[in-house]
Amino acid sequence: MSEGAEDRGVLTRDTETMTQNIIIWLSRPLSAFIVLANIFLILGILFNRRLRNTTNWFFLSLLFADLLAGLFLPNIPELSSTKDLNYHLCFFNYVAPNFIFLAFLANLLVVHYVKYVFIIRSLHYHRSWVYRWPGFYIFVAWTAPLIFACLPLAWNQWRPHANCSFGLVFPIPYLYLETYGFLIPSILAMGFMCIQVLCTSRRQLKDITRLLHSVNQGQPPSELEQQLELRNAKKIASVSFIFVACWVPYIVCLNISLLSIDHKHNINPLITPIVTCIGTSSAAALPVILSLGNRQYTQFWTDMATKCCGGCCQRQGRKERKAKAKAHLPHGHHCPAEADLNGAPG
Repeated sequence: MSEGAEDRGVLTRDTETMTQNIIIWLSRPLSAFIVLANIFLILGILFNRRLRNTTNWFFLSLLFADLLAGLFLPNIPELSSTKDLNYHLCFFNYVAPNFIFLAFLANLLVVHYVKYVFIIRSLHYHRSWVYRWPGFYIFVAWTAPLIFACLPLAWNQWRPHANCSFGLVFPIPYLYLETYGFLIPSILAMGFMCIQVLCTSRRQLKDITRLLHSVNQGQPPSELEQQLELRNAKKIASVSFIFVACWVPYIVCLNISLLSIDHKHNINPLITPIVTCIGTSSAAALPVILSLGNRQYTQFWTDMATKCCGGCCQRQGRKERKAKAKAHLPHGHHCPAEADLNGAPG
């Protein structure tokens, strides 16, 4: 073997080692945060009886899908590497994460649709199918991604002694169909529904402001108007932040991953795992961001913390009162038990 080939082999091993270290340092802390945050939110919803309604069943399904996505997150960047696995392990290694992220996106799409129907068609919401048949929508949000993720099993022909790779399991046409036929259109549909909800909220705000102006003619804007304007501005800012911080990296991740799999494009092997890790984790963090912004989902833990702090403060107060009472006792005073013990014959 020539020296140039040896150098290339050393560089390849160094690149793989660096890639593995980057994956570990980026994906595992993000995965731990997403998993723990989802467990925190799921328990907070389950233990709060006031949150047991149709809308929150959809959100519970989304949080469970996000929990699984967080568990699989460290494996996503590693899918670009080739492994020596048998037939069943190879397909499970690639199909399972793909199914989980498809189910996560499908549940997120259903949650956005429920919110869209609730606000846009609020008068007919209780008669809508999404309210009357929540189990059917949740079932479809899990089974449709499972069927689509297992499609490569139908036409794939396993070659004996073949190395397990992403390209072997998923054909290029399937990846293009998934990316540009389901993933990106779903993200755009969620963006469209968010814009429609914001426009409806803006129209309702204008109607309320017009009514307040007719009542308070010739007076400066009231405190209620300022609060409503501030709340509307916060909604617009939060939706814009979510799209820029969560969906833009994910869309970039999808395109770069697709180009790296297509051998016609040469991309630095270090770029793909980094972008994939950041993009998938930003998308997986979206339900956590939405949930932590809602006080109802964290109310149970807030009440528990308040009770614990109140109990600790009461115990501390009792200790302080006892200490003060002992300090005010006259010198030389002894308890009866102490007097009996002191006066007892030896």
